This record gives sequence, structure tokens and C-alpha cells, in this order.
Amino acid sequence: RAIVEIKDTVAKLAKTDATILIMGETGTGKELVSKLIHCESLRAEKPFVVVSCGAIPDTLLESELFGYEKGAFTGAYRQREGKFELANGGTILLDEIGELPLHLQAKILRAIEHKEIDRIGGGKQIKVDVRVITATNHDLEEESKKGNFRKDLFYRLSVVTINLPPLRERPEDIMALSEFYLEKMNQRYHRKFLGFTKSAIEVMVNHTWPGNVRELIHRIERAVIMTAGSYLD
Repeated sequence: RAIVEIKDTVAKLAKTDATILIMGETGTGKELVSKLIHCESLRAEKPFVVVSCGAIPDTLLESELFGYEKGAFTGAYRQREGKFELANGGTILLDEIGELPLHLQAKILRAIEHKEIDRIGGGKQIKVDVRVITATNHDLEEESKKGNFRKDLFYRLSVVTINLPPLRERPEDIMALSEFYLEKMNQRYHRKFLGFTKSAIEVMVNHTWPGNVRELIHRIERAVIMTAGSYLD
């Protein structure tokens, strides 16, 4: 039921250009939901660009997002477009937005509100038509109270918020997902497993799945590789 409600929400939001904040624990499918929003939007034929704010060093993140002009710094031998320009006309997902350094948050706010960015070393504003979706496993409201996240940016990002429930809160989905991914892994590794033993099902339904769907997928993949027989135990 929770996922059906999320899909209904996506259907309502996709055709708009509203900024969306997707919240949920790691492995709950935040990027998957953002892709669904893009694919059902009027921008579906345009680029969908993902930036993992927590995976890129602070010193490189600004140039990754906004690009730079030739000669802007040592090693800038040519002009380079940033992710916002590459996503022009389409959608950009700023994943792990809670990891975004404070000094870049103002530039992100300007990019969203005024639809313009400036490259490092550039002297003019560049217009960009981009739908912004952000995702995080942090409580941004709490982070803004602590001074770690700009309140004005938080309010701008959370025009619409989608909360993805962890797998432990929807145990009725565990076996449906497991059967789906077992079939996927059977095809990938040319195996012919028929399903799961009764004891395996009992353990799976009662497991808390701290890594959520991502953990479930990896557990099934490992079992398919390592197990002999017709059923996963």
C-alpha cells in the first residue's frame, strides 16, 4: 500500500515542475523514484542527470555542478560545462543533498529560484531550464536548526516531500521483491532456482533489513552465486 501511494503521488507531481525532496534511509529507492518522476514528466525526452553530493570532494563539487571557464584555475585548459548545463531542459537529481557544503548551498538556491548559474571564472550568468529533485537520508529540518543546512534552501527544496518507508515497515513487500529479484539473478547467472525454502522465507520476513531493498538484492545475488540445489535456503 505504501508504494502504491507513492506511485499515486508521483503521477500527480510528474507533470509539474515543482521542486521535490525525497527522504528515506539508504537503499529505499530514492534514485529510482526520481527516475520515475522524470520518465512520467514532460521532460522525459531530455537528460536525467544524477549528482552524488556526498561522493565528490568539496573542492571539486562546485566545478562538477556549475562548470568552469578556461584558465579559471591551474589545470583548467578548456571550458567545461557543469551538471546543471548538461541537464538543461531535463531533470537533475542532487542525491545526498544533506552533504552539500554550506558555501555551495547559496548557489544551488540561486540556480533553483532564478534558473541561472555561473561557471567558476565566468563573468556572466547562464540561464538553465532544469527541474530539480533532491534526495537525502538526513533530517534536513533538524540540520537547518543546527546551522548545518540553510533554512531558506530547506524551505525551497521541500515544496513537496516524498517519504520512502524502510523495508521493515512494509514486510508484505519482502517476498514479492525477493521473487522478482530471484528471477533477475537466475537470468544474470544462468541459474534455475525455483524459489525459497520455508525456513528462508521465515528468516527473510523477520529480518530488519537495515540496508533495505539494496541489501535484499545483494543477499539474493550472493545466495544465487553460492548456493546449490533448486531452492535458496
